[in-house]
Amino acid sequence: MIQKCIALVVPARLSEDVTAKNLDVRQGTLQAVYGPLDCIVSGDWQVYLRADSRNLRPNVRATQLLHETGLYLPEVAGNALYLGRTDHGWDADAPAHLIRLAERLFDIRLPAAELV
Repeated sequence: MIQKCIALVVPARLSEDVTAKNLDVRQGTLQAVYGPLDCIVSGDWQVYLRADSRNLRPNVRATQLLHETGLYLPEVAGNALYLGRTDHGWDADAPAHLIRLAERLFDIRLPAAELV
C-alpha cells in the first residue's frame, strides 16, 4: 500500500528549487531514493536527512530552516525532507506553518498545485 504525504523538499544544491510535493513516504521507498536516513523530530514535524553525510554538500537552507524553528544543530548536509508527524509517530503532510516559514525564509511561493 502506497502512503503519500506532502513533503517539503529542501535540496542541498542551491540551483535546485525548494518544493512541496506528494511523495511515497514508506520507509523502504524513501531509503531506496535517498539512501539510509536519520530523522530529527520536533513537535508536529520531522525532517529526514542522509544518515551518512560525510561526502555530501552542506545544505544551508535546511540548516537555516532548522535554526528558525529553534533547533540549533550543526550544519546539515544532503537533501532534506520535512514531513508532518502524528501523535502516534506516523508520517503526515508537512505542516502549513513550516511551509509558510520556508516560503518567507527563501522568498519563494510554493504553487498550490504542488500541494494537491
